[in-house]
Amino acid sequence: MAADKSGGEPELPDSLRTFGAVLKSLRELAGLTQEEFARGVGYSPAYIAKIEQGKRFPPSELPARAEEALGAQGRKVLTAAASSLTRRPGLAHRFQEWAGIEEEAISLYAYECRVLPGMLQPESYIRALLNCVPPPVDEEQIERNVRARLDRHQLISTRVTTTFIFVVEQCVLERRLGGREVTRQVLDHLLEVGTRRNVEIQVMPTVREDHAGVDGPMYLAETPSCQWLGYTEGQRSSNLLSTPKDVSVLLQRYGKLRSQAMDWPTTVKLLENMRGAL
Repeated sequence: MAADKSGGEPELPDSLRTFGAVLKSLRELAGLTQEEFARGVGYSPAYIAKIEQGKRFPPSELPARAEEALGAQGRKVLTAAASSLTRRPGLAHRFQEWAGIEEEAISLYAYECRVLPGMLQPESYIRALLNCVPPPVDEEQIERNVRARLDRHQLISTRVTTTFIFVVEQCVLERRLGGREVTRQVLDHLLEVGTRRNVEIQVMPTVREDHAGVDGPMYLAETPSCQWLGYTEGQRSSNLLSTPKDVSVLLQRYGKLRSQAMDWPTTVKLLENMRGAL
């Protein structure tokens, strides 16, 4: 998702697990399987399973959607369980919710000027990134973070009807984070992923006199109900945007960014030239 600055494990593991246990109990009391409940609330069984396991932050509309399946009392209980999560702000909390949105999205757009978007990061790049940003973490935490990020890569291969569009600044690739060998793997990975029919990768030239992305990274997702949501990140902060006016601003900027960036054939030539120069 995003650049994955969440630091790995969620800040609220206990409350997420509690919410998941509550949801599972209510579902079982209603005599529903995960598949049946998921169909009733309009999410995938895999997404519901991760919520019940405490691995995904529940979407804010889940209690309302669950009322038909669980009844008014079930909605009331879920709303109360969710309130302890939504009252505690924090980057990991926001990223957990965005990760769930990504899993259900029919379109995902990303613009990055700092690092590669998380879904495009090969393992060597992930490890280099985790090792270069203070404060240092132990090996166990690094392995958890690596596994979590690699798990998100599967969205591109499993959600073949989802459109993935990435606009990445040329300077991100020229930085050579992790060294020459890591950069070679990055370039090879981009060239391979970019051939998928549901993926578009565009590089934004370093020299660009007009630029719609000067306010920083942005992520956009279109939900199955055709609602657009936005996500932005900063230093130990993040913001999930759902107000139509705010999301409209990001969509306008993203459309302009795409017109300013290189198309895929030109991007391929650049990546191949960079690969040859290493």
